[in-house]
Amino acid sequence: MCGIVGVFDLKVKSEDLRKQVLNMSKRVRHRGPDWSGIYCGEKSILAHERLSIVDPESGGQPLYSKDGKLILAVNGEIYNHQEIRNNYEDSYDFLTKSDCEVILALYRDKKEKFLDDMNGIFAFALYDEEEDAYLIARDHIGIIPLYMGWDEHGNFYVASELKALEGFCKKIEEFPPASYLYSKDGEIKKWYTRDWMDYDNVKNNSTNIDELKTSLEDAVHRQLMSDVPYGVLLSGGLDSSITSAVAKLYAAKRIETGDQQAAWWPQLHSFVIGLEGSPDLAAARKVADHIGTVHHEINYTVQEGLDAIRDVIYHIETYDVTTIRASTPMYMIARVIKSMGIKMVLTGEGADEIFGGYLYFHKAPNAEEFHKETLRKVSRLHLYDCLRANKSLAAWGVEGRVPFLDKEFIDVAMRLNPEDKMAKDGKIEKWVVRKAFEHLLPEEVTWRQKEQFSDGVG
Repeated sequence: MCGIVGVFDLKVKSEDLRKQVLNMSKRVRHRGPDWSGIYCGEKSILAHERLSIVDPESGGQPLYSKDGKLILAVNGEIYNHQEIRNNYEDSYDFLTKSDCEVILALYRDKKEKFLDDMNGIFAFALYDEEEDAYLIARDHIGIIPLYMGWDEHGNFYVASELKALEGFCKKIEEFPPASYLYSKDGEIKKWYTRDWMDYDNVKNNSTNIDELKTSLEDAVHRQLMSDVPYGVLLSGGLDSSITSAVAKLYAAKRIETGDQQAAWWPQLHSFVIGLEGSPDLAAARKVADHIGTVHHEINYTVQEGLDAIRDVIYHIETYDVTTIRASTPMYMIARVIKSMGIKMVLTGEGADEIFGGYLYFHKAPNAEEFHKETLRKVSRLHLYDCLRANKSLAAWGVEGRVPFLDKEFIDVAMRLNPEDKMAKDGKIEKWVVRKAFEHLLPEEVTWRQKEQFSDGVG
């Protein structure tokens, strides 16, 4: 994770706003405690708080094009950056090894028409000095948070968290997921749309479990891109158990070297937190023993959870009761993870929404209504599970990555025939993904029915 603050359409002198923007950026420094950077031009300001995961030595931000005309502040990771970099190595002068620098190359080539070329999680602000134009964009699901606001003078702001804008802006809104704002257009537009959003385009599809399996394995593999130690959240539930088991398959090698060189930290560490005696803790231990991770079990008490709630609400910026309840143990375990020198973890968010994993999906009257409900749940992830995972972890400078929400994997999973996802004819919910990965997990975990409420985190 990182934190960004940007100001555009300046109605006052930038030097008069510089100190204010630094103070705003300081409010999101927990997201990026490793380095701070700022660009202050005549017509825009970009500030960045960095959590260094890829290219920690030279990937500081804001990033600049070689001629200094393009300036970029990003919170996120571009998983296919090496492929994009290879495409532009003869036409663009890269200055760093940062994954996010490919955004500058893409923009220079295609202006705003490049967002679907990237597979990643991101929220960014780019300023083009030569064109006096800016581009703001957010990833396909809204995994990375982004907000916008306007002050009394009409200056336009964007920031990673609401708290950066509070007190400075008279109007604040969420920047919508899967969208971009190019100043020359003057309006926010959707960049992400898919054929599977229409039931008629998937109702006659086949279901290839091997393809599903390979697609998720590929998603986990590319999301292990890291130049610092990483781990996995392992709650003992199905989703985090799958991501953990697949990550273990690749943990011994560095994916940046094409899986040729040994990893700098070949032992994969898994983490779970829960109330003492929680069934999730026992399930997590069983999975960890089965797949061979170095497992860390953190216990907390109800009182400790209550004591943390004020801080949790401050960081996750919502009063939604369910989100606060689920965020509290995640916030607490993030502190432990960071204390062990780990900056990135894989998590299991998104699987329940994509595969209809919640128990009420059993009541879906037909495949069309089942599919429509998965679409609705996926479209609202940015308000709940993604918000929780991102901000709870970022509170302590830890990045969460979500393989089930990988852009390429979603295309495969959402094109499955919805009829085959349904829990009927004696099948358990999410049976297709259970079947795809039953060979990696203990049987009692693979076919364990989802808990209605759970205190384990993963």
